[in-house]
Amino acid sequence: MSATRALRQLVSVSTRRTFTTSAPVRSFSSSTRRLGEGATDLSLAQKLQEELKYEKEAANASPEVPEFLKTFKSQGVWQIEDTAGSDEVALTRKFGNENVRMIFSIADIVAEDEEADFNEGEEAAGQEGEDSEDPLHSYPIRASLSITKTNGPGALNVDMMCQDGHFIIDSISFYRDSQLGTELTAEADWKRRGLYIGPQFESLDVSVQEEFEKFLQERGVNESLALFIPEYAEHKEQLEYVQWLESVKSFVDL
Repeated sequence: MSATRALRQLVSVSTRRTFTTSAPVRSFSSSTRRLGEGATDLSLAQKLQEELKYEKEAANASPEVPEFLKTFKSQGVWQIEDTAGSDEVALTRKFGNENVRMIFSIADIVAEDEEADFNEGEEAAGQEGEDSEDPLHSYPIRASLSITKTNGPGALNVDMMCQDGHFIIDSISFYRDSQLGTELTAEADWKRRGLYIGPQFESLDVSVQEEFEKFLQERGVNESLALFIPEYAEHKEQLEYVQWLESVKSFVDL
């Protein structure tokens, strides 16, 4: 979510808190409207159009392909798999005989922003100057890395948190069946729940933790990627939000 939109929402949240449903409701005659057409449809459509206009104007003021994305693609290390309408993004690459796949979701941005709206709404304006030196993308984003090999079975899965340019590893799991370890289906998820997946990362010997971190860094799971993921997640969330506005407005207009 863009910083400008987040600030606008903080103001809106503060305003909405004064709303009450105790006011009398005006009665409307259904005979003057077509079946399925509500009295509030027009005003909702207008508000959606206003928001859509604002977001498109903001988008037009920025380059179609952000500079951070151009730089990331020019490095030629990771390929981006991004399907419009999906809240998940996959980054893939080859490393020797390994297939490396990183998956993250933009849902974490929405959840973090909603929590911030309630916890920090009243303080946002006063702290704007003070927080200017804080990291731009400080919200945590969960990510899952899978590594499989072309010359043998098995899948190594790493669950981690991406925040402030760092990856914080939660756990490292190993599956003898590579398909079971990488399939994103409800059936595969159910089967994985009954398996021993390994200890929590922090419970490992410190020297083992350090070697695992070097292992991942060699495969491109480094500070550069940790900075890219939140930035791309925010970029995608903005694109999906505009598409959502267009779709909902079209539906209300029917």
